[in-house]
Amino acid sequence: MKNILLIMPYGSVGGMERLALTFYDYYKSIGYTVKAVKIIKLPTDIINFGEDELFMSRLDFAQMTKYNRALFYLKAPILLRKIIKANKITHSIAFGDMANMFSSLTFTNEFKIASIHALKSVEFSNKTYLNKLFKLGFKSSYFYFDKVVCISKAIKKDLIENCEFKFKNKLEVIYNPHNINLILDKSTEEIDDHELIYFRNKTILFLGRLSLQKAPWHLIKAFSLLATKNKDISLLFVGDGDPLVENYCKELIHNYALDERVVFLGRKANPYKYLTKATVLALSSHYEGTPNVIVESIALGVPMVVSNCTDGIIELMSNKDFSGGDELIYTESGIITPNFFEGSLGLPSTYDITKKEVVFSNSLLEVLTNENYKIILNQNKSDLLSKFDLKKVSENYLQEID
Repeated sequence: MKNILLIMPYGSVGGMERLALTFYDYYKSIGYTVKAVKIIKLPTDIINFGEDELFMSRLDFAQMTKYNRALFYLKAPILLRKIIKANKITHSIAFGDMANMFSSLTFTNEFKIASIHALKSVEFSNKTYLNKLFKLGFKSSYFYFDKVVCISKAIKKDLIENCEFKFKNKLEVIYNPHNINLILDKSTEEIDDHELIYFRNKTILFLGRLSLQKAPWHLIKAFSLLATKNKDISLLFVGDGDPLVENYCKELIHNYALDERVVFLGRKANPYKYLTKATVLALSSHYEGTPNVIVESIALGVPMVVSNCTDGIIELMSNKDFSGGDELIYTESGIITPNFFEGSLGLPSTYDITKKEVVFSNSLLEVLTNENYKIILNQNKSDLLSKFDLKKVSENYLQEID
């Protein structure tokens, strides 16, 4: 019998949390005992695990003093160790840098799995104290993991070539699993009338955290170019995140007089019912791993426009091989545009529109007005989804590396 512990940062509707819930549901369905621990549990949590849920703190990091935050970082591995011992855990899976760090320092004997979900060399360009600590782990405490899962080939390559990752024999590429039937089922849930009106026109949808990583301001500026000529197009944001990013985006929207054309719906327990009604999904990220929302969009037959923030994007959106250097990449599921990232993370200092944002805008218009993108996606859907089989991926996570 396997006793599994899932370790995640929050209970929001982010990709890692949705992934943890997918694992939880599957492992429970085949008879395993599963516990889920949140580093931070908040009253606004969307992802919940009922009686199997544990947590380390009810205070978010922003609510802690610097001293208390540092103390929490020191205590967290000890708290996690107690949870592992008390529940006789045989396998643990950590999601993301902080969960990985705490898990690596428990010094427990379960089959210990870490997972890395983004292009770390880009993230580490923001030289915060925590990022320096996380990178140090790549040369030290990651020794204690039995397996380190990279959710794309691009992430594995980046760790080895750009991040001084020491324990190469522990790395394994496993794509995120997806319960396609569940996504399809949840997408049929009705939307309240007061929200349904936002879909009366052609709709561009952003689904995810409002963060420096996701760089949603590029999408807003690209939309501003469309909005002046196309009155029947709306932009919707589903998700919440960094207040600084959200406030900047709202200032930008006001600057371009788009207040009536852009809607922030906030975080949603069931994002699929919104995604299925969108005309196009848009992601303008500075860096990613393999965003779950791309697979979810494929499953629901919604074409997309995505910035080329990592080679992992191509791995999701196509089964073909593409050589680098093309300004635009046309895939079975939509268009990939040039990467917006130019060496540093942070909010822009001006509202000026860049050439890459013009290209992104033109690509959005192309997908919005050409029904062939949706037709081609639906023709290739089964092949594109085959690599994300829930049963196969969930079992691969728990297997030893050959």
